Amino acid sequence: MLSLRLATVLGLWAIWEAVARSHLVYEGVVPSSIAIAAAVGDLLATPSFYWNLELTLIEVAVSLALGSGAGIIVGLALGASRFAGKAFEPYMHYLAPTPKIVFLPILLVLFGVGPGSKIAMGTLSCFFPMVLSVASGVRQVDPVLLRVGRSFHLSLLQTVRKIYLPALVPPIATGLKLGTGVAIIGCLLAEIKMSNRGLGFLIMQYYSQFRIPHMYAALLIAFIIAAGGNALIARFLRLPGKK
Repeated sequence: MLSLRLATVLGLWAIWEAVARSHLVYEGVVPSSIAIAAAVGDLLATPSFYWNLELTLIEVAVSLALGSGAGIIVGLALGASRFAGKAFEPYMHYLAPTPKIVFLPILLVLFGVGPGSKIAMGTLSCFFPMVLSVASGVRQVDPVLLRVGRSFHLSLLQTVRKIYLPALVPPIATGLKLGTGVAIIGCLLAEIKMSNRGLGFLIMQYYSQFRIPHMYAALLIAFIIAAGGNALIARFLRLPGKK
């Protein structure tokens, strides 16, 4: 598997480099990987880059904490209650694929143009994957375990802590993996549309100045952060099938 992944990365790099050197497209639009690598080095040597990156990382971390926490609670309620699931879960399925950028004007009105609206966008983005993943996982919990819990007169909180949560580690991990990506996208989109700080703002600034290698460098760093976050989740939550 590792060799296949490396071959895929090398193949994509070769295609990119071939297009960049073919002059079929304007050189500034598809710069060479050497120019992008130089731009990455330039970003990493610029103090203001870390100032913007820090804000985005804080926004994403808070978004994940709020969105995932709320998603776990709501997912438990929808999965454990047949009435709640039938009444409200269809709305979750309808709203989940809706582009969250349509809610940005409302979030700007509610939270202003500061970090609050970016956190709200990221929270909204990662909330739905977690809800649907947890609700589905709750329905797969072995009914025998629930009957044993009732026979020991476990309270609702004890049932959640001792039965549901241990069984929901894989669904929660799946929700976190999906939520990490969409939370980063949500925060970056909000920063691109209305912000004067953050990685998304930096990307748009480079675009408006036509510093395309630097724009790609910032996007590459955002991709590495997302991939690294997913790898950490897979490692620490020990997903089934993890190599």
